[in-house]
Order: sequence, then C-alpha cells, then structure tokens
Amino acid sequence: MSRPRIAALLLALVTLLAYAPAAHHTFVLYDDGDYITENRVVQNGLTWAGIKWAFTTWHASNWHPLTWISHMADCQMFGNNAGGHHLVSALIHAVNSALLFVLLLRLTSLRAEAPARQADLFWPSAFVAALFAWHPLHVESVAWASERKDVLSTFFELLALLAYVRYAGLSKVQSPKSKVFYALALVMFACALMSKPMPVTMPFVMLLLDYWPLQRFKVQGSGFKVKNLVLEKIPFFLLSAASCAVTYISQRTTAVVSLKGMPLHLRLENSVVSYGRYLLKLFWPENLAVLYPLPGHFPWWQLALAAAALIAISWFAWRWRRRFAYLPVGWLWFLGTLVPVIGIVQVGSQALADRYTYFPSVGIFIAVAFGARDLANRFQISKTIAAIAAASVLAACLVLMEKQLSCWSDDESLFRHAVAATRDNEVAHLNLGVALERQGRDAEAVAEYREALRIYPKSSDTHNNLANLFDTMGETNAALAEYQEAIRLDPKSTAPRNNLGTLYVKLGRLDDAMKQYAESGQLDPKDAHAYFLMGKVLLREDRDGEAILQFQKAAQLAPDDFEMFAYMARVLASDQNARARNGNAAYALASKANALTGGVQPAILDTLAMAYAELGRFDDAQQAVGDAIALAGKYKLKDDIAAMTARLQLYKDRRPYRESFTNATLNLPKIVTPFIY
Repeated sequence: MSRPRIAALLLALVTLLAYAPAAHHTFVLYDDGDYITENRVVQNGLTWAGIKWAFTTWHASNWHPLTWISHMADCQMFGNNAGGHHLVSALIHAVNSALLFVLLLRLTSLRAEAPARQADLFWPSAFVAALFAWHPLHVESVAWASERKDVLSTFFELLALLAYVRYAGLSKVQSPKSKVFYALALVMFACALMSKPMPVTMPFVMLLLDYWPLQRFKVQGSGFKVKNLVLEKIPFFLLSAASCAVTYISQRTTAVVSLKGMPLHLRLENSVVSYGRYLLKLFWPENLAVLYPLPGHFPWWQLALAAAALIAISWFAWRWRRRFAYLPVGWLWFLGTLVPVIGIVQVGSQALADRYTYFPSVGIFIAVAFGARDLANRFQISKTIAAIAAASVLAACLVLMEKQLSCWSDDESLFRHAVAATRDNEVAHLNLGVALERQGRDAEAVAEYREALRIYPKSSDTHNNLANLFDTMGETNAALAEYQEAIRLDPKSTAPRNNLGTLYVKLGRLDDAMKQYAESGQLDPKDAHAYFLMGKVLLREDRDGEAILQFQKAAQLAPDDFEMFAYMARVLASDQNARARNGNAAYALASKANALTGGVQPAILDTLAMAYAELGRFDDAQQAVGDAIALAGKYKLKDDIAAMTARLQLYKDRRPYRESFTNATLNLPKIVTPFIY
C-alpha cells in the first residue's frame, strides 16, 4: 500500500477514534426534535412514502432530501439510539478528512514543479487534512446530529472537486474520458446541494483551484483562457442559482429575519466582525458555544479592528500573489465560501456559528500549511523542528477537540457551557431551563427561565415555556398569568393561545378555550392545530358533526400529519354518535396514516381495523388488529395489547367498536419508534 493511502487510512482511523465518545452522547434540544426524535416520517426509517416526503417537503425551513434520507437510514438501523446517529456523522467526517487529503495531493501533484519538490507537498497536505479533522471548531458539525447536513454536503462536495480535478487533468490531453468526470462532478455537486445549500459557492472554489494549483489561468495566443474557464462552470452556476432560489423560498416566511427585525447596517457590521471572530477562533479556539447571541450594536473599535485585519490580510495576499499563489486562493476560499452564511441574509438569531467554518476553514488551513512549508524552506528550518511544531499544533487541536466534544454529551452540558462561554445569552438560558425541566428539576428550570427574562423581558417564548412549567407544577394562576403575558408581548403568536386554550379545557372553561383556538386560527389560517383542537372541544360538548368539520379543515392544512389523521379516523370509525361516523372517510384517513408510517405503528393499524369494522369488513379488521397486537408485543405496550385484544373479539363476533368522545383528552394516539429487526 502506498504512503498516501496509508496516511489517509490512519487519518480517518484516528479521527473516528477521537470522536468515539460521541457514541455515549444523547440527542439535544436544538433541532434534533425537528430532524429526528419528533419527526415521525424520519422515525419510520426508510420507506417509499418517506423518500417521497424528503423530496417534496420544506420541513425545518430547508430543502435537503439526501439529508432527510440519511436520517431515515439511521433510524432504520439504530432507532432512537443517539450514539449510532453520532457515530455515522463521525464516520462521514473521518472520510471527509481522508478525501481532503487525497484532493490536496492530486491538486498539488498536477503543478509544474520539479520532481524533487513533490515530496514537499505530502506533509502540507497531510497537515491541512489533520487540522480539518481535529480542529475544535468542527466539533459542532460532527457531534450535533441535526448537522448531518454539514458533513454530508461536504462529502459530496469533496467528491465533486475530486472528479473536477480528474477532469481538468484529462482535459489537458483532450481525453474523451474528461467528459465523464465532468458529468460526475456535476452529479456530485447536485448531491451536495441536496444535502445542504451552503455549497452554492463551489463553482467559485473551482475557479480558485484553476488559478492555483491547477494553473489553468494562462495566456493562449491573443487572449486569456479565463472566459473559457467561466463558461465551463455555467452548469454549476445554474445549479447554484436554483439552490439559492429554493432555499430563499423555503426560509423567507419562517427563518429569514426581515430588515425591520435587523437593519442592513447591523447586518453589514456583524458580517465584518464575524469574519474577524471566525479568524480569531481558527487560531485561538476558546469559548466556543452552540449559539452566539446577536448584539444590538457593535463597539466602534471592534468594527474598526476587524475591518483593518481583513484589509491588511487581503492586501498581503494580493501583494504576494505571484510568488505564493496559495495565499489569495486560501484567503478567497475562506471569504467566499462564508458569504451564504455571513449574515447579509440573516437566518435565525445567531451572530455567527462554529458549524459555518466546516468547509471555509480549509482555505485558511491551506494558506497556513503551505506558507509554513515555504517559510521553513526559506529560513532552512530543520525538518525535525518543523515536525515537532506541526505535531504540537495538532496535539493541541486534539486536546481542545475532546474538551469541546464533551460539551455535547447532553443538553445540560451543552447549554451550561454556552452560558459560561458567552454573555447575556438569553437563548442558552432558555434551553438550559428546558433541559432541567425535562429532568424534573423544576425549581432550577424556573430560575433559568427567570434569568432569560432578565436578559430579554420581551420574550414571548420564554413566558410561554414558564407558563407550561407552572401548569405542570399545578400552579394554575401563575400559568394563566404567564400565558396572558406571552400573548400580550406577541399578540400574533399562536402557541401561547393554543396552550392557554388547553389550560382552559382542563379548568372546564370550554367557551374560553374555543375563543383562544378561534383567535389562533384567525392569526394563522394555515395552522392545522387550532382547528384540530377546536374539534376536540366540540367532541367534548357532544357536537360531533361540527367537530368533524373542524377535523376536515385540519386534514386539508396538514396533509402529512399522520397522528392527526389517525385520531380523526378513529372518531369517524368508532364514535357512538351515528351521525358523526363515516366509514369510507375513516378508512381513507387511516390508510393514508398507515402508508405514511410504513405500516409499523400499532395505534394506526388498530385505527385501520376500526375503519374496516365500520365498513363491515370484519376479516380485514381482524387481520389489521392482529398485526397491531403483534407489533405492540414487540414494543411491550401491555395496556394497548389488552384493549386491542378486546376489540379483536368484537370483530370476531362481527361487531364494530364504539366509544364516546365526550370526555376525550387532547392527547394524540401513542406513536412509537419502529422496532428494528
């Protein structure tokens, strides 16, 4: 086996071992619910319905079907065992590190250098790849299950660049095979964009590589070849433009902050300061956090210092561009690939994020590694001293990486560290409160919510969370006051209105509950929950016909919410009020819910059996409830098995199942993680 292959294998192995502790980590509050633990389509594993959903949904304000499919594959293999999900991300990251090493070797081997200098290219390439693999800034992209999109998109992006380098080499000798690798690069780039839209800048990276080290920017005859190089990238630019359009459409109403919410001058200031902070964290990775709060203003000196640093580095890279071409390439790689996330189009409330440096940092690593090589040669520094210095840097990165990785072990560790690493981080205190609440440490959770409100008293979300906790603690009056304050602060927010309505239901104030749900429906006519909850209240009031109408509205607004479908199907199939029953409608809803879940949810199969029985198809009902009982046994749902067995006897006696919804709770059917065979 050749030395490069051995080095790539060792790099991947050490990286995987370094991230092995993540096998014992849990999922976290931030996004993991949307992406995995509370995403019922993903939880069902790999199904045709799930794959179709992945390509047609904008869930979580993004279109990245390959990322969704990768999460489905994880659930198929590991269920809700978070360690399995984390290790897959670590494996992809380890492979990315090896691919980056191979890419740099292939790029630099195409340079017109003397053979004696080829040996000098191995160690800088290895150093860049090792920095990429072990830098603590990259822990967030690897250790956060929801950031699978980072490592996955980079995997495809590196494959695309490898194919492009192969194409560039073959195009020099006009080989017909070059077209094959060009097409492969285009396909891999499309896969990268279907994993995360951030690689939209890859065509610019390709042009940078054309300049160095591929050296395709050359004078030929009377004109430059630059025009041809740009025209060559048009298909890539078109894919980038399409991805930008799709991303903006998917995020504009839910994630993109308006100019009113964040003025343009603040965005520009944050962009300049963020570039400076990213640079600083690359060279001195201290106080890393899952969220950096966006300040209301920046001190003039901070803005001036960041701007001066950017201008000085840009001048230096331009000044030495002819002798050290990797300097402008590395610098522009860093600046350019950060553009989509630098904050001009602000998404979310963060000022910057560690995960955004995952691919852009490679540019800085290239400039540093090859610059260090040339400096060592210029001043005749011995190879031993250079090796010791490089090893010391990498060892420090490994130590800091392990320290940062431990912060991601669970929610409490993650957000306590964020609170300690940042100032006045309202969101970190809020999420720490949620983490403590989930552990039953209510008093500590209240303290964190109070601290979040001290930092930002106008947070409707925090008041809503505090109200939920007071409700759980049985402090009804305090909960009512907090819900009302949340509504006062954000009259257009539907969550506190729906929660207040549910509290009114508990108190028997059904009219007040209906008023809250109705106002929520008016505020957001596209939200199915308000109509669904109104239907539940109408059932309690024995107004089944009106309830069905509300359920129908909810079904139209939430065509993929199979939990809602299952509940509605159960009402239509089993309501003791004959005027509310509709066997055909119940069967349609239950069948759709069953298809969406891949036929692995006992509660939904049980509901499907009720629909069959209502239609007089008792043999089918027996088969469906039998399958439900078998699955419930695998999931150890003893109480459900008893109820299903009783219904099975009814179907054997050729009788349908009936129940009253007058005292119905607002709970949906129990959904379980699919059993892994």
